[in-house]
Amino acid sequence: MKIRSTIKEYFIITVGTVIVAAAVFFFMLPSHVSVGSGAALAMVLSNFIPLSVSVITLLMNIGLLIIGFILVGPEFGIKTVYCSILMPTVMGVFEWIFPNFQSITQDPLLDVICYILVVGIGLAILFPKNASSGGLDIVAKIMNKYLRMDMGKAMSVSGIAVALSSALCYDAKTVVLSVLGTYFGGMIVDHFIFDMDIKRRVCIISPKLDEITQYILHELHSGATLNEIVGAYDNVPRKEIITIVDKHEFKALMNYVKEVDPKAFITVYAVSEMKYQPKKISK
Repeated sequence: MKIRSTIKEYFIITVGTVIVAAAVFFFMLPSHVSVGSGAALAMVLSNFIPLSVSVITLLMNIGLLIIGFILVGPEFGIKTVYCSILMPTVMGVFEWIFPNFQSITQDPLLDVICYILVVGIGLAILFPKNASSGGLDIVAKIMNKYLRMDMGKAMSVSGIAVALSSALCYDAKTVVLSVLGTYFGGMIVDHFIFDMDIKRRVCIISPKLDEITQYILHELHSGATLNEIVGAYDNVPRKEIITIVDKHEFKALMNYVKEVDPKAFITVYAVSEMKYQPKKISK
């Protein structure tokens, strides 16, 4: 069963990596727009080094992995190593099958938009499996450790630096598209990766709390916590129910609360990460 699960997981990772490689080859390379990534830097370097983009990407990923293992430690895992090797390999296959490939849209702006959307889908497949395509992810982890920079900012800084490097060999319009593409690409990827997993922490105060609690437990099949609270204005003790739901459960819960108690007091918070730390029991 474990072998079957591993095979399925790596099949999904392979699909995600192929999608990312396809986005790079079919949309980014023909446009010459360096949307911040390892492959984008390889594209710029290919103007000075007599090697294909796929070979430069492969050599660069291997070099970054070695540097990452030395400076950061074995945090990348076999999945990142696998994707870092697989992606340039797939790009090499595309280069062999489609030599001298030209832009499908014949418009750099449309190419960038297509690239952002397609690569977002690929990364949305990879990230839940704790995998990445390597490249700038490794650079960002090094910056995170040694410059105390959070991962999101480190990815943005390294991405913008790659986008600006296009000024070495492309015109001003391409440089501007590279920077804008990197910025909006980060927003789209954040949406694909994080917004889909956003949950909501809902706090409800209502005289119909028992009914609402039963609905959460038995209809939504979600957990809930009851807290004793005291209003500062009237010093009257009340109960508050707290639950965490996804966007579909949230809509159903709001409709139910509106039906049983339209005057219920509700506060809602976005939750992007939840951790459970089991309590250690001393013997």
